[in-house]
Amino acid sequence: MSRIVLGIGTSHSPLLAIKPDLWAARGDDDRRRQKIWLADGRIIPYAQLSAETADRYESDATPERFATLATEAQAELDRLADAIKQAAPDLIVIIGDDQEELFGLSHTPAISLYTGAEIITHPKGEVAPNLPEWYRAANIGYMMDTVHRHPGAPAEAVKVIEHLITQGVDIGLASQVKKPEEHGFGHAYGFVIDRLLGRAPVPVLALMLNTYFPPNVPTPARCWEVGEKLAAALTALPGDRRICVIASGGLSHFATDPVLDRAVLDGLLTDAPEQLTSIPPHALRSGNSEILNWIMAGGALRALAAEPASYLPVFRTPAGTGIGLAFMIWRPRAAAPTQER
Repeated sequence: MSRIVLGIGTSHSPLLAIKPDLWAARGDDDRRRQKIWLADGRIIPYAQLSAETADRYESDATPERFATLATEAQAELDRLADAIKQAAPDLIVIIGDDQEELFGLSHTPAISLYTGAEIITHPKGEVAPNLPEWYRAANIGYMMDTVHRHPGAPAEAVKVIEHLITQGVDIGLASQVKKPEEHGFGHAYGFVIDRLLGRAPVPVLALMLNTYFPPNVPTPARCWEVGEKLAAALTALPGDRRICVIASGGLSHFATDPVLDRAVLDGLLTDAPEQLTSIPPHALRSGNSEILNWIMAGGALRALAAEPASYLPVFRTPAGTGIGLAFMIWRPRAAAPTQER
């Protein structure tokens, strides 16, 4: 019987793949946004957000603060990477979101698994060489500067799909990457493979959520439910696999929302599905939608114990655009001591 031996939750923001002196340039991109999704369901331009917040985050959006946050975030990533190394998994499950990287407008499944032998990344750095400097740097950390290949888990993926189908999860699948310059794996997977696995050739089972593109975005309740069924499918895999489940993405962005983020992290820490599944879908749109990856992971990791998360709210503009960076670990519960007789 296979075992889930570790759970990880990590943000995959460009800020984690670029130097802090480029964070301000990322903020300049925010200033040009005409549509920023808020947790209350409104969609407003940057100018309106600036007026509503009265630019109260100006003291947070400084080079000095960026440097401090970058140092803290990289230390957290090192901590997660070390936990994975110590757990020595032989199968990595990455729950991420696809943003028109592998899938396109012609086919956008709500939930899908990849059954191919190799995870092959989309070379966005080559396809779009004139991107801003921060974007080009981020693509390196996302393994999207050129085509990269990493072992998949085809046999395990097929068995997980078969199990999920019998449990009422009509899951989609992708089985190959024909032309990576057109469609390939994106940042949610490349970042984890590069930064947390150090590109070690541990097979990756890629689960992809459509979080960004309504109307077929799974609800928080459905994500939790599928996560629980995913755990059952993984532990039913033959052999004695040591499995690590990783949620990649989030938390709130592009308007940083610490209230939403802390509610999510508290729900995961206390294993409170009702707190997570009751989040209104309109609160989880655009960047906020990647919280769904964490909710699904929470459902899959209920047999493990969550440790308090590290949370770093980043405000890269005075208006409060940015991201809630979060890093979390689930470990096996301590075995009850044997009673002496």
